[in-house]
Amino acid sequence: MPNPLRAAIAGLGVSFPERILSNADLEKMVETSDEWITQRTGIKERRVVSAGESTRTLASAAAKAALADAAIAPTDLDLIICATVTPEMIFPATACFVQCDLGATDVPAFDISAACSGFVYGVSIASKYIERGMYRRILVIGAETLTRFTDYADRGSCVIFGDGAGAVVLEATDDPDRGVFYSVLGADGTGWDFIHVPAGGSCRPATHETVDRRDHFIKMRGRDVYKFAVEKMQWLLGDCMAACNLSVEDVDLVVPHQVNIRILRSAAGKFDFPMEKVYVNIDRHGNTSSASIPLALGEAREAGLVGAGSTILMIAFGAGLTWAGAVVRL
Repeated sequence: MPNPLRAAIAGLGVSFPERILSNADLEKMVETSDEWITQRTGIKERRVVSAGESTRTLASAAAKAALADAAIAPTDLDLIICATVTPEMIFPATACFVQCDLGATDVPAFDISAACSGFVYGVSIASKYIERGMYRRILVIGAETLTRFTDYADRGSCVIFGDGAGAVVLEATDDPDRGVFYSVLGADGTGWDFIHVPAGGSCRPATHETVDRRDHFIKMRGRDVYKFAVEKMQWLLGDCMAACNLSVEDVDLVVPHQVNIRILRSAAGKFDFPMEKVYVNIDRHGNTSSASIPLALGEAREAGLVGAGSTILMIAFGAGLTWAGAVVRL
């Protein structure tokens, strides 16, 4: 009897804007300081889109890099999934714009909205399609331009967010030592107002009043988000390890959503993970929501921290409230 199919990462690509917004730059824009930002978040700088850049351009660039890394043509894809909360437009889906840019005519494409958990949600969805034999090659993208929805008059939240995109090509494999071994998803809609954009949807369409009230920007209840994030990141790490019977020694790298350095240290400390086994790039990118995990994974591979045979844990939480984790062997 043949080995069951799993979804393995066959290609990986990242993209982020060239423009850098440093803490020193923010000191000139809002009442804050480099010391305050660094102590509370671990962020020193973040990438910000310029004119002519958008979620579409970042997503398409990351997708092209992932396809090149996998050495396949766009038309070899069976499905495109894009995770984003900052889409190119309300509709059509950003995934459809990417399909157009790639020239992947007739390949089905759709978006998912799970905020910072979105990429792991996408990987979980794609892996199930592959395990059941429906598709063999799926492109999963996490892409965000959060700075387009950041209120630079709000000193509590404007220091956090950055822009970027990352993508993976997932491919069917019967190799028992590769692929997505486990994933877990969760949500609690009662916490919807912890992180949200109040206006711009069907509930509160754009008006002069919503614009004047700055209700098209991200609103965040920082303390509530912090408490929730600490609890869920710790739970996800424990759940993924228990589900796959993994010890700290078995895990080569934890690739978490880049939310806050204190939260990441708290999650690692609960299970005695050395921070050397937790990839951190929040100091250079800030919080890029659904893009943060694939961006971090791409950088970790480029730095030689992971490669063929590496076991990685991906854990994330986000607005919704949502949370997600996955165990993957490269």
